[in-house]
Amino acid sequence: MPGTIAEQTVGQLGGDKSVLVRQRRDHAEMDRLMNRYQTLDDGAERDRILKRTIQLVFSHAFAEESVLWPAVRRSVAEGEELTSLVEEEHQQINDLISVIERLAPGDPEREELVGRVFALVRQDIRDEEDLLLPRLQDAMDAAQLRRLGAAWEAVRLSAPTHPHPAVPRRPPGNALLGVPLSLYDRTRDALGPGASGARGKKAAVGLAGVLLCAALAAGLLRRRR
Repeated sequence: MPGTIAEQTVGQLGGDKSVLVRQRRDHAEMDRLMNRYQTLDDGAERDRILKRTIQLVFSHAFAEESVLWPAVRRSVAEGEELTSLVEEEHQQINDLISVIERLAPGDPEREELVGRVFALVRQDIRDEEDLLLPRLQDAMDAAQLRRLGAAWEAVRLSAPTHPHPAVPRRPPGNALLGVPLSLYDRTRDALGPGASGARGKKAAVGLAGVLLCAALAAGLLRRRR
């Protein structure tokens, strides 16, 4: 099995479009943003950097759970165990950030929770780069890694950007619920928190529920045929 992807060249990882290179690039940006947050004194800038970090973490994780981890489970012998570990880390991050977004900037509890989230994100990066992704690299050739990278990027660019703890961690539920929630999140990101409120989110979740029920019903019909 190859070593950690953190120490390999772009060529070894399958080229610039490989999912491994895309993953590592996002991880480096998360690390840069977290380090930047921890060195700032200005409250407004810290809040801006934290929001950017949250948006990146959640779009990245959603693409992993929708595209990358199913590929790992299909291709890697230990895929179920490895992806379950990472999914648990994602859920912990999701739950903590849900609390953080309800607390005011400067609140001591908020800062303590941010520290816990950053520690979890860094652990998640290590687990992915040192344990999980090298096994995927061993199971796929460069062309497969590039195709997977294109699918991963397409999902990441249209993924939810905020925590939604009730969303399942695996397809098809996460993909169906993610569509309306992504629209809600990205509208909020573009126009600010005052542009939409509880009614907008309730409508998005309601639509997501309809889509999920339709998918489940379709699955039942297919199984009966």
